[in-house]
Amino acid sequence: MGIGTNGAAGLTIDGHSLTVDDVVTVARRGSRIGVELDPGATARVEQSRTLKRDLIATGQPIYGVTTGFGDSVTSQISSAKTAELQRNIARYHLNGTGPMAAPEVVRGTILIRANCLARGNSGIRAELINRLLEYLNHDVRPEIPERGSVGASGDLVPLCYLASAVFGEGQVRYRGRLRPTAGVLGELALSPIVPEAKDGLALINGTSFSASFASLALADAQRVALLAELCTAMASEALCGNRGHFHHFIHDHKPHPGQRDSAAAIAELLVDSGLALDHDQVLGMTGGLGDSDYARLPRSIQDKYSIRCAPQVIGILRDTASWARNWLDIEINSSNDNPLFDASETTVHNGGNFYAGHIGQAMDSIKTAVANIADLLDRQLELIVDEKFNNGLTPNLVARFEPGDWRAGLHHGFKGMQIACSAITAEALKNSAPASIFSRSTEAHNQDKVSMAPIAARDARNVIALVEEVLAIHLIALCQAIELRGLDRASRSARLVHKAIREHVPFNADDRGMDVDIAAVLQLIRSDTLSGIVNDLLHGTRRPVAVTI
Repeated sequence: MGIGTNGAAGLTIDGHSLTVDDVVTVARRGSRIGVELDPGATARVEQSRTLKRDLIATGQPIYGVTTGFGDSVTSQISSAKTAELQRNIARYHLNGTGPMAAPEVVRGTILIRANCLARGNSGIRAELINRLLEYLNHDVRPEIPERGSVGASGDLVPLCYLASAVFGEGQVRYRGRLRPTAGVLGELALSPIVPEAKDGLALINGTSFSASFASLALADAQRVALLAELCTAMASEALCGNRGHFHHFIHDHKPHPGQRDSAAAIAELLVDSGLALDHDQVLGMTGGLGDSDYARLPRSIQDKYSIRCAPQVIGILRDTASWARNWLDIEINSSNDNPLFDASETTVHNGGNFYAGHIGQAMDSIKTAVANIADLLDRQLELIVDEKFNNGLTPNLVARFEPGDWRAGLHHGFKGMQIACSAITAEALKNSAPASIFSRSTEAHNQDKVSMAPIAARDARNVIALVEEVLAIHLIALCQAIELRGLDRASRSARLVHKAIREHVPFNADDRGMDVDIAAVLQLIRSDTLSGIVNDLLHGTRRPVAVTI
């Protein structure tokens, strides 16, 4: 069962129907969304557990259950040692480094891991899944370092911090404090889970950490696409552009879905603009040749690429996000550990579903598409601040001064903002190199081809965060430019966005530091305030842009 758009409904997981939207909602709203295990899933889980126990009783070697892990598969142990083996796998992987993953990433990880195990092929107890959900519903979160996983054999290092917490070890964050797990369990009247065969391996041998990063990155990337369309529309107005570039005829004849949708969104945002005009209106301003065989047009009939080709750029992000969403929906509903138990055939299968290649490829593609948005917006900003290209706006968007005003010549407006924007863009572009091609052979050449998905997914979120900073700078400049141009002639969309930003960022009348302004607009971006305004305009009703485009 999915979560309602208002988040009022709970969520039932069954291993088959979880969506990226669900992950994002639970990750960002935390314990306000109650999550429970589907009864049918409980039955399947217990059937696979029964099969596991029956197979152990035969004395046959079962990977990671009665054998060692990875390259140590050739070591078989007795059934009496299986529980301790599972506790140890969660211990010897406790070697993560780097910053701690954000709370929303940890929540998403817990939800996805529970859902993948709910598919019922991992040979574990339903009690294990329910403990994950109890942690989620009480917002009990292990601290998980971001670094240490190569994305196959699953996210071993990050997920072992989750397994350790399930077994009552280590520390967890609860009610704002980092506390011993055992003490938090006691406060919640819960007992630590005593591991049995396969429990530790099932918890850590999966793609859930990478998938959580990826799901959140995808949501943020789709918000970037919508706000890039807003920026393009406002830039077209600031430059007195030609909104005919977004006419459906053009894009119907190169019908990539993302390109068509992007053009339609920009056109809708500009529909009532008195600054960006239709092509026929622009032609009407040219005056014609008269009796001459040459004339210089007073207004260009065609805008530069960063405006005119914006749907072709933003559309790539839209289309990339579309297939990436499909891949992630499959991934978060998969059995991605090893081995897997087939209760219908009473057999166990050894394979490699822990390989997170689809996540890695999707995130490498997303970060490239998003970095291209930064480049597009940085070029738009250059046109707007540069008096050689901004069609009569002031140099660097400085305030207009009356003749004889002492301040004339002393101010440089958005010159520094444009420099900062270019620096941030360069960093985003530099960080967009694919991670998935940097496979490393590890673990005694047992893991000799790995996905690097967690690095790709973390990179994607980092690139997106940089592009959000570019968006913030550009939006502040666009408000300044449209105000200089004449707010009364701007579209309704530009006026509404201008109003929202002006509640936090004043007009730049005199040179000042603008770092606080950037931070304020970043908050408007990340809280969905601005995307909510755009969705109201495009769809007539506010809906979370981080969910669907």
